[in-house]
Amino acid sequence: MAKPNVISKDDLIKYAKECLVDKGIEKFTLRAVADTAGVTQGTIYYHFKTKEQLLIDIVQDICETSWQEISLSREYVIEQAITSAKSRCSYDSFFHKLFLSLVASSFNNEKIRGQLGEIIMTENKALTENVSNLWTESPIEGVSPETWGILLNAIADGVALQALLQKDFPVEKTYKEFTQLINGLNTLASKEGD
Repeated sequence: MAKPNVISKDDLIKYAKECLVDKGIEKFTLRAVADTAGVTQGTIYYHFKTKEQLLIDIVQDICETSWQEISLSREYVIEQAITSAKSRCSYDSFFHKLFLSLVASSFNNEKIRGQLGEIIMTENKALTENVSNLWTESPIEGVSPETWGILLNAIADGVALQALLQKDFPVEKTYKEFTQLINGLNTLASKEGD
């Protein structure tokens, strides 16, 4: 196995993102990442055993970075999460093309499926925590914070999927009304707490 040169795994992920943006997922190869990073292909293989593993690490890096930025401010976390999701929602969304390509390939690869499942569970837990901090009681009786976290995540992913498939999908309108939905739930939750 080749030894890594002085480049870190995090730096390789940054170069891999650049490569994905420049070449698109169809022409994304470990050789192309090595060329973009100016390293040997062996260096790439030292850090990432397969192209799929590198792609999963890119998705995980984007998700973790997004949640770190959102959680820096404890106020308006749900609104920041919605804004973050909206920023990645478009017909040409790099992140969601990558994510959904990995989802499709995971149906025949248990390892990828498990890793993507862990990423989604982490997002669900983060949303659950934030909903629990936002609402002392659920705005709708019988709906737990865990279910709210799952539903909010599913809404964001479902909207992104529709935006990828429809060039004229109304992203602005949809996210404006999604924000109104959350505000309505906040109002209900505050009435429940009184």
